[in-house]
Amino acid sequence: MANLKAAFEKAVAESKSLPEKPDNATLLQIYALYKQATAGDVEGKRPGFSDMVGRAKWDAWNGVKGKSADAAMQEYVDLIESLK
Repeated sequence: MANLKAAFEKAVAESKSLPEKPDNATLLQIYALYKQATAGDVEGKRPGFSDMVGRAKWDAWNGVKGKSADAAMQEYVDLIESLK
């Protein structure tokens, strides 16, 4: 567990200095996995149609609902590694 948390924190730091900016779908996946790993399942209402960015983020996070924090951390680490 400690190794996974360290790898996750390293990947979070590395995500800020990737060689090129990922596409929007990948950015949403990064966001969703990070939020699932750190905050758990999405809560609250889905943002309205006028908040398209908030809605896309909510939908992405909701897409990984039920995934354990450890699984989300591992997927996050793997995704950041694949983008380097």
